[in-house]
Amino acid sequence: MELKTATSRGAASAPPNTGGRWGIWLRLTRPHTLTASFVPVAIGSAFALPHGQLRVSLFLAMLAASMLLQAATNMYNEYYDFRCGLDNAGSVGISGTLVREGVTPETVLALARLTVAAAFLLGLYLCQQTSWWLLPVGLAGAAVGYFYSGGPYPLSATPFGEIFSGGTMGIIIIAVAFFIQTGFISAAAVLVSVPSAILIGAILLSNNIRDLDGDKLHGRRTLAILIGRGPATALLAAMFALADLWVVALWLAGIVGPWALLALASLPKQLQAVRGFRGGGSAPAELMPAMVATAQTNTLFGLLFAAGLLVQHLFAR
Repeated sequence: MELKTATSRGAASAPPNTGGRWGIWLRLTRPHTLTASFVPVAIGSAFALPHGQLRVSLFLAMLAASMLLQAATNMYNEYYDFRCGLDNAGSVGISGTLVREGVTPETVLALARLTVAAAFLLGLYLCQQTSWWLLPVGLAGAAVGYFYSGGPYPLSATPFGEIFSGGTMGIIIIAVAFFIQTGFISAAAVLVSVPSAILIGAILLSNNIRDLDGDKLHGRRTLAILIGRGPATALLAAMFALADLWVVALWLAGIVGPWALLALASLPKQLQAVRGFRGGGSAPAELMPAMVATAQTNTLFGLLFAAGLLVQHLFAR
């Protein structure tokens, strides 16, 4: 999913045009957002360690494929937001390559398709090494990435964007990362994926809270628009709390060890995000710090959770 952690539709601030065409392609991928695909792969792989030795080649292929699919989703998002009039010269970052750097929409679309093709080739390698049942799963994930922004009824304009993004990037990626290392899927692996799914959904919710006014003007029906800014902020806080409590429950159930509780060290970032939305005004630029804190929460929580799983495995050997 496209996670706009450093952009805003509310104020202009053109990014520097550095790095030539390669620099433009890199900015299109939104590299600052790609931890949202890196973290689930790390969690799924770390949770698989007690079941055998890590197959590094499969880990790297899975990591690259997940990040490429997210990058392609970011490009599709930029293309369709521009086509629908959501982004313009007054937007920050997300539409920079289209409205300020002379890149045509057709070029962005072509780059997105090439990026998907690269991810598909890596997916074929993973299927060949593990199971061809991964192919429909990967195709379904790619379809969600496209229809998040594309098609006549993009998921990002509905109340279901958070569910689809969290389910795809959280549950599915973690389950597949676990499967390619172990050859099976367990209920425990699915349960371990839930906090990541919640926090990825939280990023999309925070993005929609920030862009609520602009999205409403364009006829979008996001969850934040339907329930309002205040209730959406309360829901964001509840999602943070649920992710924290879920990790505690996993520990109490014996699914993870006590080191997984390191993820709770992200609590200050969670509080920073909620306070930012409650007291940050309503303009997108004013809410940007809260949006960034939400994305940082996902990264910090996920990396600490994965690190806790890794440490627990090392101590158990």
